[in-house]
Amino acid sequence: MPPGITLAADTPTLSAANTGFMLICSALVMIMTPGLAFFYGGMVRVKSTLNMLMMSFISLGIVTILWVLYGFSAAFGTDHGSLIGWSSDYVGLSGIGLTQLWDGYTIPIYVFAVFQLMFAIITPALISGALADRVKFSAWALFITLWATLVYFPVAHWVWGTGGWAFDLGVIDFAGGTAVHINAGAAALGVILVIGKRVGFKKDPMRPHSLPLVMLGAGLLWFGWFGFNAGSWLGNDDGVGALMFVNTQVATAAAMLAWLIYEKIRHGACTTLGAASGAVAGLVAITPSGGSCSPLGAIAIGAIAGVLCAMAVGLKYRFGYDDSLDVVGVHLVGGVIGSLLIGFFATGGGQSDAQGLFYGGGLTQLWKQLAGVGAVLAYSLVVSAILAFLIDKAIGMRVSEDDEVSGIDQVEHAETAYDFSGAGGGTVLRSAAPGPGLVDGAAAQTKKVDA
Repeated sequence: MPPGITLAADTPTLSAANTGFMLICSALVMIMTPGLAFFYGGMVRVKSTLNMLMMSFISLGIVTILWVLYGFSAAFGTDHGSLIGWSSDYVGLSGIGLTQLWDGYTIPIYVFAVFQLMFAIITPALISGALADRVKFSAWALFITLWATLVYFPVAHWVWGTGGWAFDLGVIDFAGGTAVHINAGAAALGVILVIGKRVGFKKDPMRPHSLPLVMLGAGLLWFGWFGFNAGSWLGNDDGVGALMFVNTQVATAAAMLAWLIYEKIRHGACTTLGAASGAVAGLVAITPSGGSCSPLGAIAIGAIAGVLCAMAVGLKYRFGYDDSLDVVGVHLVGGVIGSLLIGFFATGGGQSDAQGLFYGGGLTQLWKQLAGVGAVLAYSLVVSAILAFLIDKAIGMRVSEDDEVSGIDQVEHAETAYDFSGAGGGTVLRSAAPGPGLVDGAAAQTKKVDA
């Protein structure tokens, strides 16, 4: 995303076409957060479904208010020390004219602000998948508030804000490989290292309770991602957004196929969960790189990400960290892959003239990408772990073990995702202890008795 690049030598004027396009893209990015909620919600056990949905939805509320009050100013205001932005006119979005344009572009500041808001919303929501089944909802809401303020807003300024150190260094991140996916994946790892594993990790079956919900969520993410990626050029004047649109589709398809091939070779079956996860891995990897590579490069990036992310999701069992829904394996690893492969596949004919190793550019761009990846990963990991530790000491991050076993939905939200009380005609469903081999959750832990 290039907020400091002027599209033409003449002073830009408001473009109704670009403005309308960006409003549509903003709505597409917004629908990704409910899509993520369905994606994650289907992957957990029945007893955690609503909590998983709410961990995404609450970000829509909290981050929106923070963004209006000070987040937009901190991320995209006047640079201070290459680390943070601040402009009083952006506080409360109160000093912005209706037709005042984003510097160098043909869209109003309000449009740019709302588009960027949707990125700020989904990034902390991504973290929630690593924490399934065990985090207090109040602690999660507090974590989102602090994390957005201390991590997301500054990192967004580093990467996309005029004057940010990564922006000035020339780190390429078209739509969020570092600022969104590495940022969220590293944060997830930092938090789970503090709060520990779920009860029964590596022992109890923790299979997805609804693969149709997972596929619905993946479809909404894939659909919304076109706005996420193609919209990040902030207009349609030179074809770069169109290139990104094409590469988004191409890389996602390649990653899905690569994941399924790996799965078939490794485990003997092509699963629906693998198809959904592979697609998301491709979307993640092309997010930073799609504006700088060709469609053939996008195929390579997607295929590499599909295989490596499929391999990475198993690392949690080897190293013992409980990343519930593979946020580290898909978003952190996929973001790193997509960001670093720019150093190999950048053609110099897309969003900038920077060329990768395979196109005669040497290792210059790769070193820049490494600097951006390393800094964001380290900062987010450390600060997120500190925030989780402090919140845990202050109010406790986790529900009790008994509450986790009985079901976080009922404890935290006083609801259950599915009501079976009227099922079976003349029978009712009464809770029973889970037996060996059963999937956890209400649907798999019931037995019929006479009414």
